[in-house]
Amino acid sequence: MTQLNAPRSAKAWRDLALIALPALLLVCLALYAASRYVTPAPPKRVVMSTGAEDGIYHRVGLRYRELLAHHGIDLELRSSNGSAENLARLRDRNSEVELALVQAGLEPRPETSGLMSLGSVYYEPMWVFYRSGSAKPIDRLSSLQGQRLAVGSEGSGTRSLALQLLQANNMDSAPTQLLALSGVNAAMALRQGDVDAVFLVGSAELPAVRILLFEKGIRLLHFSRAAAYTKLFDTLSAVTLPQGSIDLVRDIPLVDTTLLATTATVLARDTLHPALAGLLAQAMNEVHAGASKFNPAVAFPRFTSNEFPPSAEAQRQFKNGPPFLQRYLPFWAATLIDRLFVMLLPLLAVALPVIKMTPSLYTWRIRSRIVRWYGELKLLEQEIVAAQHADATQSPNTQDPHARETRQSSFRQRLQAIEQATYTRAMPVSYAEQVYQLRANIDMVGRLLNNQRSH
Repeated sequence: MTQLNAPRSAKAWRDLALIALPALLLVCLALYAASRYVTPAPPKRVVMSTGAEDGIYHRVGLRYRELLAHHGIDLELRSSNGSAENLARLRDRNSEVELALVQAGLEPRPETSGLMSLGSVYYEPMWVFYRSGSAKPIDRLSSLQGQRLAVGSEGSGTRSLALQLLQANNMDSAPTQLLALSGVNAAMALRQGDVDAVFLVGSAELPAVRILLFEKGIRLLHFSRAAAYTKLFDTLSAVTLPQGSIDLVRDIPLVDTTLLATTATVLARDTLHPALAGLLAQAMNEVHAGASKFNPAVAFPRFTSNEFPPSAEAQRQFKNGPPFLQRYLPFWAATLIDRLFVMLLPLLAVALPVIKMTPSLYTWRIRSRIVRWYGELKLLEQEIVAAQHADATQSPNTQDPHARETRQSSFRQRLQAIEQATYTRAMPVSYAEQVYQLRANIDMVGRLLNNQRSH
């Protein structure tokens, strides 16, 4: 009975395995190689260090948390004493903090290793208030030489910036007295005459700033040499507080006042998931794109200095807006499709040719078996014809009947082996015609052998 329609034999399965398993292995290797370049799914929780719970940094963090919650991300906020502590938490690899608001220029030569900037988000002006001992206002820090200055608490961003400016004026040592007072405490000390000037960094809404702007006998220093400071410190900008912009009725300030301003910058560890960096950049854009007293519209967020390397994801976000998929899909779905695309693209590049080639390789293997049988049959036929020719050229007296019979027996065994293989080796039905043709040729060679035997 023919094996053409029989279930696949073990050899047939082996044929299929010899083709399919290497193809499957190649596809698996491509999948593994692609997976090495795919980032894991973004975490559902990220920790951000802000500032005092009643401060602007914490209020900004609350806005970020609200916006990220819409995308299923829990932004955990941790209060701090300010920029210096925030930066220390970021650099501490044992800390969970991955994001922080930090005052630009906190250190003259910052250690940037492992950190990146997601962009600056607003100006933080420096307010220098002093007791007016004369009718003529002062416009230079050097005029405060030898006085008692409240420059902020130890480790604060205010103190760091104040010391940089005072050092530039050779005022960071005696006879000038530097006092570790900050915020409302510094403002109250100035009102009571315990200090001669205070340095504050922050928005016009800071309680200490509001107190001193309306206090009689207290003046706000106008930085007449602001351009020089911005040349010396690339993290500083000159901003103008227009006349009457605080209070039109009382005309505060009395004149346009130039202040020096640093920027609040969102820093992150360079291990922050790229998708989260892009999502946070979207939140920053939504929160800070509007105008304020010191920020013109669409001025922020942006990259204002080279202190820290910029985040590539944030740069793309500010330039092109949200990624295409996030404009139409939820954040989790868009990131999932992005990751699948990164994996499937190289996988398809390998899998499609493999899938296309596998049937051809299987066909080649089956056809090669038929061709091999034909090769064996052709060789046998040639040997039979050669034996017939040799017998014909020999005289009957010289022929060895035993040797002839042994040779013919060998020919029959070989022919039967070829024929038996065509019956026992399972072959696809699509090759039935070629198998039957082979068997017909086997019968023809069998007749040739029988003719030799009859002679």
